[in-house]
Amino acid sequence: MQDTQLEAMFSGVIGQEYDTLKLICPLAAKMSQLVGASVAQYAQVKAEQTLNVLELGGGTGITTLAILLASENLKVLSVDSEPTMQNQAKQNLQTWVTQGRLHFAAEDALAVLKRTASASVDIIASAYTVHNFLDSYRAQVIQEIFRVLKPGGQFINGDRYGLDDISAHTRTIQHEVSGYFKALIAVDKLDVLEHWIVHLFSDESENHVMRETFSLQQLQQTGFKQVNLTHRCEVNALVVAIK
Repeated sequence: MQDTQLEAMFSGVIGQEYDTLKLICPLAAKMSQLVGASVAQYAQVKAEQTLNVLELGGGTGITTLAILLASENLKVLSVDSEPTMQNQAKQNLQTWVTQGRLHFAAEDALAVLKRTASASVDIIASAYTVHNFLDSYRAQVIQEIFRVLKPGGQFINGDRYGLDDISAHTRTIQHEVSGYFKALIAVDKLDVLEHWIVHLFSDESENHVMRETFSLQQLQQTGFKQVNLTHRCEVNALVVAIK
């Protein structure tokens, strides 16, 4: 599907949520599509199989839609503990719910993972969720992700992976914040600007930030046999880890 067609579909299905995300943080919108593209690559290899996908942090459905568009041979369970956003996703993606390809769990990610059978999931996918976890909670989530994936299964995560060079990272964040101000003041969305700045303080706290080298080593030490980080743009990157 061409980029223009994809953009039109996202804007049409997800509506204002997607258009606002593109305005505030276009790299985040792009990363959701990259997660979908990685799912599509895996699905092509398993062309004749129905694949089980567990999505962590589905939000309003932006990444969920990218995953669903990746292949018709996918069944997706989208997990999010925030009911307001998940209710929007249910409305936005009703077509796929009706088809039986999409289900929702309004629960904590770790709780869902813990009750999922070992080696039962083909893909665990996420965008801009894992960085929100406290580092101790994240470590448990990663252990459970590894456990529930089938051999050869993939953890696909588009997220904020901090630069190892802290000075360079700080300059990048300063540039990011400047962009928030320019974009949101221009459209008089000061409430949204406040929300994003307050949230960024959490993202950048020491017990949340995911430094690149540590994060990749954490996946390797958990047991993933192949871990790749690609498509880095500022603090955003795509990580694919294969069990």
